[in-house]
Amino acid sequence: MNVTERRLRARAVLEGSACIHPASVHDPLSARIAEELGFELGMFAGSTASLAILGAPDHILITLTEFAAQCRRITRAGSLPLVVDADHGYGNALNVWRTVEELEVAGISAMSVEDTELPRPFGAEQPRLISIDEGVGKMRAAVAAKVDKSLCILARTGAMSMTGRDDCLARIRAYNDTGTDGIFLTGVTTREELDAAAEVAKQPLVLGALTPALTDRDYLASRGVRIALQGHAPSQAAAQAIHATLKALRDGTPPSQLTGLPEKGAMARWTREAPYSEAMKRYLG
Repeated sequence: MNVTERRLRARAVLEGSACIHPASVHDPLSARIAEELGFELGMFAGSTASLAILGAPDHILITLTEFAAQCRRITRAGSLPLVVDADHGYGNALNVWRTVEELEVAGISAMSVEDTELPRPFGAEQPRLISIDEGVGKMRAAVAAKVDKSLCILARTGAMSMTGRDDCLARIRAYNDTGTDGIFLTGVTTREELDAAAEVAKQPLVLGALTPALTDRDYLASRGVRIALQGHAPSQAAAQAIHATLKALRDGTPPSQLTGLPEKGAMARWTREAPYSEAMKRYLG
């Protein structure tokens, strides 16, 4: 499956009528597992990128080159459409243009660009937002940078929890007219907030986190939410599994008595051992 076909599948989700939960993935193996389980989309977030690439917290420490390289590793592993969090686009509007170029070549299907001032400036006690005008410039630059028009651009803002409802609605109204394909909202915690956002949004919505009030997918779908993230537990669970296995070995547990390992045949499926074996027979004699 080529990248345009994947992008069209992601676009179909945004243009559909249902709300789906994407699989949080961080490497080729996790993406293949998500695809095997039937997830419609994979989500590669900035926080999981920092964890997978640097083993670091989400302080915008990775570079565009590092991020794009990991995206490429994930997309080449299978045919799962990949949505990525490109943070602030690694700089101003020109940097956003470059970010779109690199990530498009890396095979992603959709990407978000946010209006948070990142990395956090010296002396700032709390995260801050850039101006609406600068945010509009970034979104327009992202849209203009696309070569494959099926690539989806999501305008992301955390204004609801950072600067309040009025500013969030103003940003949604401004981003409606930038040519982006969806509005990615973080910090929305109540139905009242989502209702207000849905009333002014002219594009599909993506939610970055779900509170107990925002778990009904039928309700979310009725408000135009097409993608709703569920956090990034898989990478955390993987870290815990590694810790538990290494601790057991360190404490003297024989390898044959370890628990929590994949069932027989699973690793062969996830690493695609069969086509490699066939290729060895065919081409190596």
